[in-house]
Amino acid sequence: MPSAAAPFPRYRAVADHALLVEFGETVDPAIYEMVWQLDATLAKHPIDGVAEVIPAYASLLIDFDPLVTDHRTVERVVGRLLTEAGGTPKAGTRHDVPVCYDDAFAPDLKAVAAASGLREEAVIAAHLAGTYRVVMYGFAPGYAYLAGVPAILQLPRKTTPSRNIPAGSVLIAGPQCLVTTITMPTGWWIIGRSPARILDAQAARPFLFEVGDTIRFTRIDRRSLDAAMAQT
Repeated sequence: MPSAAAPFPRYRAVADHALLVEFGETVDPAIYEMVWQLDATLAKHPIDGVAEVIPAYASLLIDFDPLVTDHRTVERVVGRLLTEAGGTPKAGTRHDVPVCYDDAFAPDLKAVAAASGLREEAVIAAHLAGTYRVVMYGFAPGYAYLAGVPAILQLPRKTTPSRNIPAGSVLIAGPQCLVTTITMPTGWWIIGRSPARILDAQAARPFLFEVGDTIRFTRIDRRSLDAAMAQT
């Protein structure tokens, strides 16, 4: 395998059953578009023995059966596919996700406003104005990482995490946003609550979003949130 100094794409063996294809080291739309391009190409031209393909911000993990194929074979086929026309990532579905920004559900809204130099209503307006893309799932079940947080709201993670953050909390950190699906600690900034059911473990398709989908947030009031939560 090439060394860490090799140009992109880089190929890294993962255990005896997977190959990691790296396209970069930053959160950059041009990079994750290349990830999605390869993902689409592999869907169109599957490799014998490959069981699963998992996209991330800057890489694609190709999991395979080591009794059927190996790292060198998968790398050789991927390299060939990357030089060909390949597939085009499918147009993602647009989802409108409601958010309530009331103080009871946005314990960090004041801190985000202070750090960004904005009033609280301007923070909310900036968050609502963003167009977000689902780039990957990770960390916890149903945690869809969304790229596209407006630059004015891109803050580093908090130095001290908060515990027992309820499902449905809307979080931001750096260029990323997500809506929690289970009660978990977090070091991200909590700016709202959504009734959207992103994870349904009993459904045939347990995740509401697909990688590549577009998300727009819409504002709701406390009454609307309570009514929506009562129906889930």
